[in-house]
Amino acid sequence: MTHHLILFFATFSAAFMATVPPGLLNLNAAKVSVEKGKSYGVIFSLGVASMIVIQAFVAVWISKFLFRNPEVIVWLQKAALIVFGFFAIYFFVLARKNAEKPVKLVQVSRKNSFFKGMLLAALNFLTIPYYSALNAMWNASGWIKFEFWDIAVFIVAAGSGSFVVLYLYTVYFTKLEARSTAFSKNSNYILSILMLVLLVITLIRIFYT
Repeated sequence: MTHHLILFFATFSAAFMATVPPGLLNLNAAKVSVEKGKSYGVIFSLGVASMIVIQAFVAVWISKFLFRNPEVIVWLQKAALIVFGFFAIYFFVLARKNAEKPVKLVQVSRKNSFFKGMLLAALNFLTIPYYSALNAMWNASGWIKFEFWDIAVFIVAAGSGSFVVLYLYTVYFTKLEARSTAFSKNSNYILSILMLVLLVITLIRIFYT
């Protein structure tokens, strides 16, 4: 039991810290919460967390392969460049289109919010290498083995840590009612700039590491 508690806490903390910096997922969670309501933001966050659980599960089984074949990580980083570039343009164009439009609530089903969260999380190609590396470190430390309960604790902790951060983002922005309108109007510009920053960081990692 102690072994599993340590594994859960370590993985939860790693997932939490990885999700705290403003990014595509947490800013979108805040945006959904501001534009459609807190419940939609929570459903969106659950969609993200569900996909992260799946990605963490995949990462467990391919961690050894990734570390024996580092060129795979480079390939994933190059694929991420395309995704970041696409979203930088997409959010900028979306922001320009909505610049003159009044902000209003959009009626979207909770089901659609859930799958939107899963889709955006699936487009984050760096999640699997991250959890693969994490799994390898925990394995080297003796905190995890390729056994059912160890794997279950690992993937649940990864999803839970990410969900808690996303939930805090939804609550934080819905409480700032005076700033909600401004954030809603500018969120697409923020996301566009963020994608450009991530693109530059990924380029640096590819060519200088």
